[in-house]
Amino acid sequence: MTGYLELAASAVMYALGVVAQSVASRRAADDLGGVGLLARLARDRLYLLGFAGQLAGFALAFFARARLPLYLVQAGSTCAVGLATAFGVLVLGWRVRRVEVVVLVVMALGLVLLVAAATPSTAHDVPPLAAFVLFGLPLVLLAAVQRGVRAAVPLAALAGVAFAVVAITSRTIADEPVLALPLNALAWLMVAAALVGQSYLALGLRRGSATSTAATMDATTVVITSVVGIAALGDRVVPGREWWVVLGVGLVVTGVLLLGSADRLAPSTARVTG
Repeated sequence: MTGYLELAASAVMYALGVVAQSVASRRAADDLGGVGLLARLARDRLYLLGFAGQLAGFALAFFARARLPLYLVQAGSTCAVGLATAFGVLVLGWRVRRVEVVVLVVMALGLVLLVAAATPSTAHDVPPLAAFVLFGLPLVLLAAVQRGVRAAVPLAALAGVAFAVVAITSRTIADEPVLALPLNALAWLMVAAALVGQSYLALGLRRGSATSTAATMDATTVVITSVVGIAALGDRVVPGREWWVVLGVGLVVTGVLLLGSADRLAPSTARVTG
């Protein structure tokens, strides 16, 4: 039960972080790139508050991964998309199209199937050298293509790849003593992947709606981690419900494709001033 409580609290903190970062990213200068944008946002209190929310959400999800399979943890984290949208509508006056609401419902149905198919398990250990080869290469490729990507949805998908590396590496070390983590090479790989993902997320939030950016990022992470978790880390599925995972992931991906092609949030949410 502790793992499920950690996962629920993680989704709430992550949602609040996405909303705060979205507002802060949109009021940053338009001519800044990934590193420059992060440097500018590092002085923005609202962005730092949102980043703190994401850190809290990540810490809670990290501990949940010690007990729960990756596809369940990432599915729970993806629910933050709906929570962030609800908060934006109720508190900040965001306006969303009906198609966006329908798409979020479709994604929620997919996530319900994934949660229902999950069963607790302990991850297999991955040798550090193999992990650096398998998971470090995507980070190098992500850094290489950053300048050529401008649209919000592709940026969010690249952030999802980076955060998939974060989730996969953290799943393998989450059951280790906290004080021993600084001595674990995979922990530093996890930190590097988080920084790369944060850079792409900041760019995506500035150029697209919080809903579509976060949904694309999270769904990309769900797909990658679900496959790797089951295929390589020993994540298990309730017997007889394997097709639930396939259908659930399919609904999430379909929702992301529809959400990515939907119109952005109302102009009032894209013109926040300091």
